[in-house]
Order: sequence, then C-alpha cells, then structure tokens
Amino acid sequence: MTGMDRSFEDLVAEADAAPMEGWDFSWLEGRATEERPSWGYSRLLHERLGTVDAALDLQTGGGEVLAAAPSLPRLAVATEGWPPNVAAATALLHPRGVAVVAHDDSAATPLPFGDAAFDLVTSRHPVVPAWSEIARVLRPGGTYLAQHVGPASVFELVEHFLGPQPEEVRRGREPEDEVAAARAAGLELVDLRAERLRIEFHDVGAVVWFLRKVVWMVPGFTSDAYRDELRTLHERLETDGPFVAHSARHLVELRKPAG
Repeated sequence: MTGMDRSFEDLVAEADAAPMEGWDFSWLEGRATEERPSWGYSRLLHERLGTVDAALDLQTGGGEVLAAAPSLPRLAVATEGWPPNVAAATALLHPRGVAVVAHDDSAATPLPFGDAAFDLVTSRHPVVPAWSEIARVLRPGGTYLAQHVGPASVFELVEHFLGPQPEEVRRGREPEDEVAAARAAGLELVDLRAERLRIEFHDVGAVVWFLRKVVWMVPGFTSDAYRDELRTLHERLETDGPFVAHSARHLVELRKPAG
C-alpha cells in the first residue's frame, strides 16, 4: 500500500514512532527523494582521508560517512554532540580505529585538541562552523573540507509551517558570509561551489519524520503542535502530488597558510 492509500492518522503515527538514532535517512526511501550535489562530497572526503596523517571529522552524526571510507589516516578522530549519535558513531567507528569524542556543537565551546593537531578537518552539514577553533587545530598548510547547508534550505516546507520568514533568516548560512568569517580567522579560500537541489515529499509521514530528524527546520516541531498544518499538507499531497522543496548546499575548501 502506498503512502497516498493510507490515512492521515496512520501516516503520522508511523512517522512519530520511527527511530531517530544516527544520521541515516534510509527510512525515507520510496517516500521522499533529494537530488545530490554534483561534486560528490563523500567521494572527495574519502579521497582526502587517504592522503593525510591526522584527520578530524566535526559533528559526525552517526559516523556513517566517515565509516564508509575505504582507508583512514593513522590518526582519525570524530566529534559529536547529540548523545544518541555519540553512541551510534562510537559503535560504528571504533572498529575502524576512529576515536569518537563527545563535544558540544556550540561554536563558543573550544575543541578539546591541541594546536596544529590535524592535517585535515572535515564536516558534513555542521550546525555552526567554529572558524577560530578550526584554524587553531589545523597544522600550517592543512585543509578544511566540508559540505554545508546553504541559505533558505527547504524553506518551502519551513514556511508552510512557520509562515514567511524575514530576509535576515532567509540569508543565514550565505556561503560568502561564511567564507568572510573563515578568512577573518586566518584561513584562505581554495574552492567554493553552491547548488540548489530538488526535494520531493510523497506523503505526510515523510514530512513528519524529516522534521523530527532535522530539528532546526521547525524548532519545537511535534505532530500534535502542527496538526492543522500537517492535515492541510496531507490534503494537498493527495490532490496535487509530491510537495516540492529545494535544499541549498555548498562545498567549501579552505587552507591554513603554510607560513
């Protein structure tokens, strides 16, 4: 039975009961689709990991992207702040020899590592890049390679629940602003690429699960608090087909000057 053959209450209840551990989106298979950026972040990350001696992956989630690397450097460390993800990443990465460190994702919290400790610092979709700390732990000549969420990402969905957002919120996470902050911390730009990518949600359960997972999209989201908006969306999906939104992603590569 497809999502559109099932009742609103069944779809919402199923999504509310689904597990949230790790950073695996396979629950959405057959229920939502998302275009992937052309640069292939996982491939780029895995290539770089094979060329360095010491690497740090920030906000690693459940460790899935790092764990898929065919080879890892002599010293590989990952940080994560959400306790369920710390447990998931530890179980996945420890067998690969990666140390997982519980660390608050707040940009104001110093990283628990010495100066110039890593050749490579990476991150996939960090909440807030702590540029001064990233610059501090990189060795001279070292690289920061990451895929970030860009401005107004999936805002078609956000604004369905929260209404029109002010311009200062819509332009948050602008790539140029992030690069300016990184430069102020002493890093040099090597590469910057940005794309907007099509997302389709095929049933209201997929929306509920997504907003439970990506908690910053609609802060405080629960299916009870947003019942009316979810029901309206369910009716729209039944009438018009998939709900279309667009994610924003950018690839950023920065270098700490060798001097």
